[in-house]
Amino acid sequence: MNKRILGLALPNIVTNITVPLLGMVDMAIVGHLSAAHIGAITIGASIFNLIYWNFGFLRMGTSGFTAQAYGAQRWDEALNTLIRACAIALAIALALIALQWPISLLVPVIFESGSEVMQMALTYFFIRIWAAPATLGLYAIKGWFIGMQDSKTPMWIAIALNCVNILASLLFVLVLHWDIAGVALGTVIAQYSGLALGIFFLHCKMRNDRNLSIFNFQFSIIKEALRWQDMRRFFKVNTDIFLRTVCLSAVFTFITAASGRISDEVLAVDALLLQFFTLFSYIMDGFAYAGESLVGRYIGARDPRNLRLSVRLLLLWGFALTALFTLLYALFGDAFLHLFTDNQAIIDATGRYLFWVLVIPVCGFAAFLFDGIFIGATASRTMRNAMFIATAAFFTLYFGLKALLIFNSQLSTSNWNHTLWTAFMAYLLLRGLLQGLRVRKDIYGQTMCNDLEQ
Repeated sequence: MNKRILGLALPNIVTNITVPLLGMVDMAIVGHLSAAHIGAITIGASIFNLIYWNFGFLRMGTSGFTAQAYGAQRWDEALNTLIRACAIALAIALALIALQWPISLLVPVIFESGSEVMQMALTYFFIRIWAAPATLGLYAIKGWFIGMQDSKTPMWIAIALNCVNILASLLFVLVLHWDIAGVALGTVIAQYSGLALGIFFLHCKMRNDRNLSIFNFQFSIIKEALRWQDMRRFFKVNTDIFLRTVCLSAVFTFITAASGRISDEVLAVDALLLQFFTLFSYIMDGFAYAGESLVGRYIGARDPRNLRLSVRLLLLWGFALTALFTLLYALFGDAFLHLFTDNQAIIDATGRYLFWVLVIPVCGFAAFLFDGIFIGATASRTMRNAMFIATAAFFTLYFGLKALLIFNSQLSTSNWNHTLWTAFMAYLLLRGLLQGLRVRKDIYGQTMCNDLEQ
């Protein structure tokens, strides 16, 4: 089982590590321009995190349903899941492009920063929004391949996409001097390059897989996939994931917004600290994606023995990675900061909060792994409820501690930011704990019935 987990997890880790690597390269490119550029790219990225994270169900729901279809050997249902996800992705993308101006009006309301930073952030937004069809389409395609127990294809797509993005950003910013618009344009070009490659791999899969080659993308097949009675369950699970992701977006957007309210310096500091979180989360998500594939597969196949074994081993891998990253951050945390920026004032300011990067792995690993496990089981209600409670705890703790500091006249910049990070760590810890308490009922209990037959 460990071999199977690693066979799925390692390509997913390579896939996921390219995402923070890309963000780090973008941060490094603009980080050597000015602190305003760091703030602008942080806000610009947060805008799209707020938008795209809310539609993460296009990947997560697709992988869960597809994995269960794979385990039950329902190849028609696996193909129908892909069609449903792609149709919804296209509809959402077109709506986002049509609504880009109203969306842009909300940016200054959500984020507080100087006029120069905000102007650059909006420039980034109006260019990158045109990548929406490619970005959301890739969500669906990636989720489908993961559900089909194939994590290598998304890896090659991600590597190619991010290589294009990095090279384009370097060309547009450092050679052509297009500033932050060059970073955004590089992302747009890369996303459509990735979509084209994804469609090519889908074509190869459909042609060469004997279980799928009997199907053709005729109108009757598409009509069957979009039948309301089948779409209803797809929407039910994905609505729970959507609501869960809205809360996730709200927390991370609030962190950026609150950092900006404290000061532009703290905005830059927290942007650097979040790079440590992003790196760890995407490594852990490699194993979480393996959990999606395996848990869905064994539930679909009604195999309780391998289901329990896969969950247990995934958690053991989580403990090991937590210990490793805590050690790496303790030894090399300061060195990592110099990779992101050469602004010594920002590095010195970040050093005062570097303790929090040691807490991130301990508080966060269970939340990441259980997300994958529950997605594979399509146990979306528990995920949603755990996120509701954790998000409420985050805001309650943040505003409660802030009010206490104000009451005691201790609301310094440092204490204010420590309060923000205390609430964030509590949020991560509570998510993992609440889902862990429901594993026996919501995950293991699913081998008693096969939802695909309902």
